[in-house]
Amino acid sequence: MTQKAFPPLQPKVILGVVAHPDDLEFGMAGTVAKYVAEGAKGYYFILTNANKGTSDRSLTPDVLRDTRREEQRNAGKILGLTDVFFGDYDDGTLEVTQAVKRDIVRVIRQVRPDVVLTMDPTMIYDTERGFINHPDHRAAGQATLDAVYPLARDHLSFPELLTEEGLEPYKVKTVLMSHFGKQNFYVDITNHMDTKLAALGAHTSQLSDPEVAFNMVKQWGAQHGSKVGATYAEPYIRIDLSL
Repeated sequence: MTQKAFPPLQPKVILGVVAHPDDLEFGMAGTVAKYVAEGAKGYYFILTNANKGTSDRSLTPDVLRDTRREEQRNAGKILGLTDVFFGDYDDGTLEVTQAVKRDIVRVIRQVRPDVVLTMDPTMIYDTERGFINHPDHRAAGQATLDAVYPLARDHLSFPELLTEEGLEPYKVKTVLMSHFGKQNFYVDITNHMDTKLAALGAHTSQLSDPEVAFNMVKQWGAQHGSKVGATYAEPYIRIDLSL
């Protein structure tokens, strides 16, 4: 997939929808920091309660949930987010259901973003990097795409959101999807890498060695930046919706 000549993005509102705290910090927080610094309102919606992701056997699911939510709130403060929303689906069990889609549609209609950021649900595994993409990541991406189009747009989809909650239909203009192997759009985050790393560093429960994580993220950023003449960049599949 080659880079296309897209018009510049100048969003007034951005919304990141992912499965877990730290998902956006690893892959997309530089973009969030850039647009927030340029005046956009930034929001996160974290779909799961992240109550399973630890090797510490002394932690209960409830303690881990509360810890990770607080870490995400702290990261949000560093990025200058307007608000962070949390779902309560158990970690590792997220599925592409109507309930999940309704939750995402609700937030889309509440904050009315120009740009929605999520993960590409088609990224299942990568043999070169030796990993299987977390099923929650895939489910979050697919549910988000379905919520963006057509569900948030159509007033007869989840009509109770309109009749009971007063949430008018809304059409998202642009989707940015993170995918390790495919990109057609890059965001120069050179001036915002420090903010991205500080936000990532807020997730202390997930970073056994922060410097290793920081160096890995900087290496990724440099690799993608070299493709567009930037010191650091974040890569995406960009879709500008026409319907």
